[in-house]
Amino acid sequence: MPRGGKRVGSGRPKGTGKYGESTVAIRIPVSEVENVMTWLDNECYRLPFYQDAISAGLPNQASDEVSERLDLNQLLIRRPATTFFLRVYGASMINVGIYHNDILIVDRSLQATNGKIVIAAVDGELTVKRLSIEKTGIRLLPENEAFHPIEISEHTDLQILGVVTNVIHALQEV
Repeated sequence: MPRGGKRVGSGRPKGTGKYGESTVAIRIPVSEVENVMTWLDNECYRLPFYQDAISAGLPNQASDEVSERLDLNQLLIRRPATTFFLRVYGASMINVGIYHNDILIVDRSLQATNGKIVIAAVDGELTVKRLSIEKTGIRLLPENEAFHPIEISEHTDLQILGVVTNVIHALQEV
């Protein structure tokens, strides 16, 4: 009996697997199998997204019709290669809905323009603030009256690491 290759009648019939289509074999280093499987699970994890928006005012009739499946990666991460996450420590940005222990989604590829909320390294220390670029100079503005703006002088080492695109925060501890 010949060894290797396709054998008549062997294997699963085409189109009967999890995805209902033909498959192809790929080779993955044994040390990376768990990482690839985790990545696939995360990439393919789509949750029900209901047709109707929910009222934040008076109640309205809602449908239980699922219009599509929502992939949070597609919704929150536009450029995976330039996106990273950071956890917030402190309360300087609470007036824009960024609270202690929130997770920020940050995109390094976006241009940091006036008014954007940015992650900045100021003399080597990280902070999240609103970028203010004016003729009089650059400032990093808090969104909480209890904190003072950070004035950027010619002697300040300022590096903008990225623009905050989204905030993830829990309404209660789980």
